[in-house]
Amino acid sequence: MATYPSDQFDDLPDDLERVGAHRGPKVKGRGWIGFGWAVLATVILTVAGLFVLQVLDGQINFTGTLPQASNTPSVSPTPQITPITDPTTIKSRKITITVLNGTALVGLQSKAAATLKAAHWTVASTAPASTATFKKTVVYYSISTNKDVALGVAQALGFKTVQLTDAYQGSPITVVLGTDYKG
Repeated sequence: MATYPSDQFDDLPDDLERVGAHRGPKVKGRGWIGFGWAVLATVILTVAGLFVLQVLDGQINFTGTLPQASNTPSVSPTPQITPITDPTTIKSRKITITVLNGTALVGLQSKAAATLKAAHWTVASTAPASTATFKKTVVYYSISTNKDVALGVAQALGFKTVQLTDAYQGSPITVVLGTDYKG
């Protein structure tokens, strides 16, 4: 091993309490100071985040009281949708109708299709439904913007029941005939 000549830094005073090149002895309690700063930062960030959420959302209440539910329901007006009674006004929407017979009467779907065609509706197909136990005739529409058309089709058949569903994806409007339809 190599030896180096002594210099002024090799002679240390005996009363020096340093450990290592530049470190003094550890001060007791110093670890708690860092922990305290971390806790303080966490609390400040949490309070600031809750304040931002209250400002943005408005649903958090800092008053210490729980929000009370109102016993009276709020009534918002339901927009009235006017049924389309003249199918020639919606040719650009390219809406076709499927008529399904949900009864045991054979050929009832053809009678309903003839009624719709006489009213100038475009009937794409007719068929028996998967079951023949439907009691009520319902006009289903698959896109919410077609409710006006569904109301017009129901009106042409003499009914008022329309329903939004994704069960009949093959056609924008699907009529399922029930035993209440007399043709």
